[in-house]
Amino acid sequence: MLTRRHLRIKVMQAVFVFHRQRPDDLKELEKFLNGSMTQTFVLFLYMLQLLVKIHELAEQRFKLAQDRFTGSEAVKNPSRALIENKVLIELAKSPALKEALKKRKLDPWHLDSKYVERLYEQIVNDKIFVMYASEESDSIKKDQNFVNSIFSEIIAPDDELMSYLEDANITWMDDYPLVNTEIIKFVRKIKVNKEIKLPELVKDSEDIKFAMDLFRRTILNHDELWNRLEGKTPNWDSERIAQIDAVMIMMAQCEFLYFPSIPVKVSLNEYLEISKDYSSPKSRIFINGILDNLLKQFQKDDMINKIGRGTM
Repeated sequence: MLTRRHLRIKVMQAVFVFHRQRPDDLKELEKFLNGSMTQTFVLFLYMLQLLVKIHELAEQRFKLAQDRFTGSEAVKNPSRALIENKVLIELAKSPALKEALKKRKLDPWHLDSKYVERLYEQIVNDKIFVMYASEESDSIKKDQNFVNSIFSEIIAPDDELMSYLEDANITWMDDYPLVNTEIIKFVRKIKVNKEIKLPELVKDSEDIKFAMDLFRRTILNHDELWNRLEGKTPNWDSERIAQIDAVMIMMAQCEFLYFPSIPVKVSLNEYLEISKDYSSPKSRIFINGILDNLLKQFQKDDMINKIGRGTM
């Protein structure tokens, strides 16, 4: 789920806090970083459970409609399309999802059912549902496409939902696009009567070690990495550099110098890509120029020692 780019972003956030506050004890920041990584999976569980709760509400509403003594036949017997969606049924009965929630003592949406109810109303009144309910074909692919359509077009873009999640955990807004993409991919893999397997937080346990090492090395060498900016910014006083840009430049330096297995080009490209989303439009050019100058100096002083093929 979490790629190295996402891990770099989480490290960047923790280093940014250090850069501004300079705490004496790094344990809290390390705890923040570790929590930020694991909370990505929690958000994934929240979004999956939201689909389950919408399905539960559909069942409740259908039962209530049937119990009515008055009203038209359409009112007393609404469409069962949402209830009979195979993807939602598999999610609702999934032992893996239930166990993951239980393990983390999570009960998403139990006290926030208004979001479930509002999204349910939007779904059943949307043309996506009308078209889905009117189709006669009965296949898992049809059900997968429907769930992904309502998720990507109704649920994920919902402003109130995003505000709620941001209030619940401020780091979730950075994770939101990633998690929503993972949900779409996850839904496409769901099969009827086949055990659901939840994705791993990272593909390789070494990725978590990489993130913690990057954080610690950047902090431990903070003053040295920062001081190298002096003289490399002819038109800028180093104190005037945007702090987020400075953090990215320090982290890139750290990878150049202290991570021998990571190619220079990979590190350079990663931070230039991250700068597109986290800094000003001109920052990419600025950061590229500074890192290019630093690289030339490092190579001149024979400070870069990479191992393996293609690491330069």
